[in-house]
Amino acid sequence: MRIASITAGAAGMFCGSCMKDNTLATALIELGHDTLLLPTYTPITTDEPSIATPRIFFGGVNVYLEQSRWTRWLFRRTPRFVDALFNGRWLLRRVGRWAGKTDYSTLGSLTISMLEGRQGNQRKEVDQLIDWLKTEFRPDAIILTNALLSGIVPALKRELGVPIFTTLQGDDIFLKELPEPERRKCFELIRANDAATAGYIATSRAYADYMAEYLNIDRAKIRVVPPGLQLKGHGSPKPQPLEGPPALGYFARIAPEKGFHNLVDAYIQLRRMPGVPAVKLKYGGWLGERNFAYLQEQQRKLIDAGYGADAEYVPCHDLAAKVRFFQSIDVLSVPTEYREPKGLYILEAWANGVPVVQPRHGSFPELIEATGGGRLVPPGDTMALAEGLRELLMNRELAAELGRRGHEELKKRFLARHMAEATLEVIRTAV
Repeated sequence: MRIASITAGAAGMFCGSCMKDNTLATALIELGHDTLLLPTYTPITTDEPSIATPRIFFGGVNVYLEQSRWTRWLFRRTPRFVDALFNGRWLLRRVGRWAGKTDYSTLGSLTISMLEGRQGNQRKEVDQLIDWLKTEFRPDAIILTNALLSGIVPALKRELGVPIFTTLQGDDIFLKELPEPERRKCFELIRANDAATAGYIATSRAYADYMAEYLNIDRAKIRVVPPGLQLKGHGSPKPQPLEGPPALGYFARIAPEKGFHNLVDAYIQLRRMPGVPAVKLKYGGWLGERNFAYLQEQQRKLIDAGYGADAEYVPCHDLAAKVRFFQSIDVLSVPTEYREPKGLYILEAWANGVPVVQPRHGSFPELIEATGGGRLVPPGDTMALAEGLRELLMNRELAAELGRRGHEELKKRFLARHMAEATLEVIRTAV
């Protein structure tokens, strides 16, 4: 089968969605299917080998210039060789550093235009993608990385006549940042594009239920395909508990929505409990410039509480560094504020034999109940989180056992191959 997977670069950020898309496309190829991963906006950033095509569609510079009222009169008409210059990877990477500072709330009009597809300011970009697919690949099915790209679905369906599936994996986080009435208009356009969509793929049952109501789309059109992980490069469960003081870890984007502040508050409460040793806090993950002040605020809380010397920021710029991080901790916790649709960092923890303590929302209950690889606590309750962490950090043998259990169940249920096979089953129902 020939499958085109259209993903979205995140301006140099390690983005869970494009990392998951890259893992899925790689696994589909390994299963013998001709699969192309087509990046949009900017090149994608992954800590595994990227298989994305060199060509970028809907290049961020062109999309912006076609949207701006000062330049769109010109850039909606430029010849393709000019577009190719502005779609250069070197330029998009440089511009991506600036784009990473952009507040989502300012992108309402651009999001609406993208959701309008051929009726929006980026019609030229839609036509270039269709022409390329027609002449260079001719897929049997197309997978979009999110509903925010669904503006291209009607034209793709009309011109190529193949089923198009939209992945739901964090669209609500972006949409909630948009002001009214732009957000309401985006909902209307997503629902209008739903008519040409063959179906949706969500990464958990909870997120499928939530997004069906949030977007007001038919729940029956949403199929659940849990995330999967490539084990190559990861470690294995530690043969015995680590020596020295227990170590608590956080590995995710350092941002308010990921709940790093919740873990800091729980850590401070944990350290104040009678009999708790000098637990170390190690944290890593992508940090954007707009969250520098947020990180400094959390670091100040730790210093003011007297635990600044026991907390360490660990940069992890590649897979090897990430694995070393997981191998150095006893327990992982990423207490997100929002309903996490995927939880790839949970799978990464289990790949290295590390148990987790997570809030009971989003994908976390499904992952932990399926594996027994950790504990669930009430969302938003930092004292309950501290108690859950205390149980495992004070009993490192139990923590190691839960980590081994998570590792074994991961190999049975949550490998990239499992994700690819389930995705193929969804596609085959429509092809």
